[in-house]
Amino acid sequence: MANKKIDMSKLGINTRLAHDGYSADDYYGFVNPPVVRGSTVLFPNAETMATGGQKYTYGTRGTPLSDALANAVNGLEGSAGTVLVPSGLVAVTLPLLAFLSCGDHALIVDSVYGPTRHFANTILKRMGVEVEYYQPEIGADIAQLLRPNTKVVFTESPGSNTFEIQDIPAIADEAHKAGAVVLMDNTWATPLYFRPLDFGVDVSIHAATKYPSGHADILFGMVSANEKCWPQLLETHGTLGLCAAPDDTYQILRGLRTMKLRLEHHRKSALEIARWLENHPAVAQVLHPALESHPGHDIWKRDFSGSSGVFSFVLKQGGNAEAYRFLNALEIFGLGYSWGGYESLAVKVSLSDRTVTKRDYPGPVIRLQIGIEDTADLIDDLKKGFAAL
Repeated sequence: MANKKIDMSKLGINTRLAHDGYSADDYYGFVNPPVVRGSTVLFPNAETMATGGQKYTYGTRGTPLSDALANAVNGLEGSAGTVLVPSGLVAVTLPLLAFLSCGDHALIVDSVYGPTRHFANTILKRMGVEVEYYQPEIGADIAQLLRPNTKVVFTESPGSNTFEIQDIPAIADEAHKAGAVVLMDNTWATPLYFRPLDFGVDVSIHAATKYPSGHADILFGMVSANEKCWPQLLETHGTLGLCAAPDDTYQILRGLRTMKLRLEHHRKSALEIARWLENHPAVAQVLHPALESHPGHDIWKRDFSGSSGVFSFVLKQGGNAEAYRFLNALEIFGLGYSWGGYESLAVKVSLSDRTVTKRDYPGPVIRLQIGIEDTADLIDDLKKGFAAL
């Protein structure tokens, strides 16, 4: 967009994604900002150096490129500020470190991303933080678990692998009454389909490795906060020196421009395949929040404006051997972790780390990441998996 300062909030999402975050006039008319690689920043005089009285002071504290991406994300999230970090896991651990201290109590949803649980059970406990897990569907009843020293309530909706939907507004309301900060891992929906800060969340976490990247070639994370929590998040980010690499930052900003178009394809294809799986005789249950059969569908429909390309399904019977036969028969679906890229992936889910949401599924749980391939080809590939059973 040229030098006109337009109110992006009045424009459609694709227009905002295409133009928000920078002005081409700031870069001599180039529509993409340059990649800024640098550590040292020079000052015009000793006085400015002593006061830090200029926009950029050192590479870890931001560049024109990182500002362009952070500003674009702020527009999507409705946040006071956004920090960029080297991976999605760092995006999780940074706000936990920012808002927890020795002697604090943290409530974390039991359907949380596995590496988040590992960090909580190791580093946080080593710090002297008491970690407690809660049922995803707890809603306002979380008030019964809140203590005077509860400083953080960590949410993730839908939950990793089993896709439980949380009542985020109810949880946030009770947490705030107790003075706790509410964090949310919003990687699944992205701010295009759910804006956490609009529903009472204080800090929104996004593994940009997934949909903003879109091509399975970048590790990246973004953390956005409201006005109340932004200063502490920014201070912790700077103190830890968690700056993202410039080339990765550029690629994420580039990916952001087409994210809505890609995400819509993921959404439509995943929902079509999920509905096909619902009618398959070998499938006991499909865990996709946009399906009417999902236990959390009503809350999802109330709060979310769309769904992404990741969901799970449960086989009617069998164990590891059957799951492996199914997965090994697939040809288009790759066997790999992560998601949000152009390629479809499949993985057998392990639920052994759950503590308060142990459920007896009749068979193995298989998670699918639906890429941008033709849906008919993906369904034919899944048929090969079922034939192997």
